[in-house]
Amino acid sequence: MPETAKTSLTRKDLISLLNEDLSREYQAIIAYVNYSQVLKGAQYMNIADELAVHATEELAHAIAVANHIDYLGGMPTVVSKPVKTSEKAEDMLRFDLDNEQETIRQYRRRVRQCDELNEFALSESIREILMQEQDHLISLATALGIDPPDPGIAD
Repeated sequence: MPETAKTSLTRKDLISLLNEDLSREYQAIIAYVNYSQVLKGAQYMNIADELAVHATEELAHAIAVANHIDYLGGMPTVVSKPVKTSEKAEDMLRFDLDNEQETIRQYRRRVRQCDELNEFALSESIREILMQEQDHLISLATALGIDPPDPGIAD
């Protein structure tokens, strides 16, 4: 029988990493709710409405990630990553853009890690979340009048 490669990642490690993702989702929910209400200026009206939609999508992501943590035998965190605020609309949008880039990097990494642990259903679920996160990135970049940045892959 062929010897299978040993993975260094454990389910416990994956739970911890998913809890980091969950904290990032909480951060996104709070930021999108806040920013959607405080963005001022006619040029930001459309993106403000879009941010409110993003908040509901991030809540769905948080619920999915919490479900994955529970499935793996862990306890979902209740702690958010810190949320940056500003009086300037452009700053808020850049904060969101930076957060989306980090979220995408981490979810790309998580897909590989789930596959490594043969948790293919989890990786498929995260791929679906990734599609929405990339849409958020595009919306934010468009609102800022820039090309969507390549978030890259976390090591």
